[in-house]
Amino acid sequence: MKTRFIPGLLAALLLLAAPALAAEAPKDAGAQKAPAFQLQHVRNATAKLKSGDATFLIDPMLAAPGAYEGFANTYRGGMRNPFTPLPMPVEDLLAGVDAVILTHTHLDHWDPAAQKALPKDMPLFVQNEEDAKLVRGQGFRDVRILKDGELFKGVRLARTATRHGSEAMYADPVLGKMLGEVMGIVFTAPDGKKAWVVGDTVWFPGVDEALAAHRPDVIIMNAGGAAMAIPAFQDAPEIIMNKEDVLRMVTAAPDAQVVAVHMDAINHMTVDRKDLARFTREHGIRDKVLIPFDGEVMDF
Repeated sequence: MKTRFIPGLLAALLLLAAPALAAEAPKDAGAQKAPAFQLQHVRNATAKLKSGDATFLIDPMLAAPGAYEGFANTYRGGMRNPFTPLPMPVEDLLAGVDAVILTHTHLDHWDPAAQKALPKDMPLFVQNEEDAKLVRGQGFRDVRILKDGELFKGVRLARTATRHGSEAMYADPVLGKMLGEVMGIVFTAPDGKKAWVVGDTVWFPGVDEALAAHRPDVIIMNAGGAAMAIPAFQDAPEIIMNKEDVLRMVTAAPDAQVVAVHMDAINHMTVDRKDLARFTREHGIRDKVLIPFDGEVMDF
């Protein structure tokens, strides 16, 4: 802070006027409006999303590095998961969480470490009865199947469709069952602003339909290009979106802020944050795409 000398008479006048000036100052001077959403990217697809009075933990994978074998029949399947540590202690991550949302129950979205760490009476939202049965079997007592338009502590939740791989993959009975069902979720804040957790999906007509139906302000998309390593699908191996889909998303939703996640932590990702940053610069969309580091907090 810089100070400067004020001549005596002017200084006296200012001192006399100070009480009146203070009385006229608005009581909320300096107060800032709370963001519609505060998003903390944790690692991989795990995030903490706060809106109004509600704080959600999304797709918690909480294990230490190297805890699990790599996913079989996928890119770099011989590497152990996850690659990176959590950016904060688990107890700090869980502080203030009101509910957990599981887009699906694959290991990199819901792992034994999370099952052990979370209180068994924590509300957990899942996509269907199959996942509800699984999670209840893990000891959780407040498991809810998410319904469209559900209101939780002032935040409205809506489901969106996904496809966790190509049509050809789902036509294979073994692989199709392994990929299973996934949901995306649109969060509507008390002020009406919308954030869309797209979920594990490739681009298919349901993505365009969700964009048209919800017109989200913030789009959190899994963009690591996770890929199978099965010869029958070598021409189209990906089971989630990739960097080209990030460009497509920015083009399809030019007024939205895109947040790209689900990179750098799991063996089958073919896109990392450096790749995506380079790609977005090359295509002139770097200012449209946030690529958060683990632990980063963003306000919208």
